[in-house]
Amino acid sequence: MKIVILSILIGLTAGLLGALCGVGGGIVLVPAFVTFLGFEQKQAVATSLAVIIVTALAATVNNARSGNLIDWKIVVAVGAASALTAWFGSDLMRSLSNQMLTRTFGVVLVVFGLRMLIKG
Repeated sequence: MKIVILSILIGLTAGLLGALCGVGGGIVLVPAFVTFLGFEQKQAVATSLAVIIVTALAATVNNARSGNLIDWKIVVAVGAASALTAWFGSDLMRSLSNQMLTRTFGVVLVVFGLRMLIKG
C-alpha cells in the first residue's frame, strides 16, 4: 500500500510540474523512482518514459482545447526526430551501466539547470 501512495504522490507532483513547466519525466519522475521507490536507473528511465505518454496526452488534449497554444508543425518535426532517436537511444541506455547512466543524467540536469538560472 505504501508504494501505491508514494506512486500517487509522485504522479501528482510530476503532473503538476509537467503541466506548469513542461517537465516531469526526467526531472521529477526518474529521481523520485530511484529515491522513493528504489528503482535502478534504467528501470526508472524506462518507467518514466511510459508514464510521460499518459501525462503528455492529458496535458496536450487540455492545451489543444485552449486554442493556438500548440504549434503542430513543430510537433510533427520534433516528434518524428525525437521518436527516431529515442528508439536508438533506448538501445544505448540498455548498454550503459546504471552508474554511468545516473552520472550522465546528473550532469545533464546540472548543465541545463545552471544555464536556465544564468540566462533565465
